[in-house]
Amino acid sequence: MNTRLRKNWTLFLIISLTLGLAPFNPPHLIGKIKWILGGNALSPKNGMKLEDWFDLVLHGVPWLLLLISSFLIILNFRKKE
Repeated sequence: MNTRLRKNWTLFLIISLTLGLAPFNPPHLIGKIKWILGGNALSPKNGMKLEDWFDLVLHGVPWLLLLISSFLIILNFRKKE
């Protein structure tokens, strides 16, 4: 699993730049993150619904995989030195 995550960084980058940022103007993921950081995500009146949380996961997982892959590549590079 570790080697698959390290070797597929280009795939994760492509997926992050397409699905992770879709729709592109403005990026959907940024709007969801602002909603959460604004404190209204859990409010009963203007809170996020189940589909909003699913949407956050859908657009956020490619970025998470890219970060994990990059971290593993850096760790592997440091071990070789």
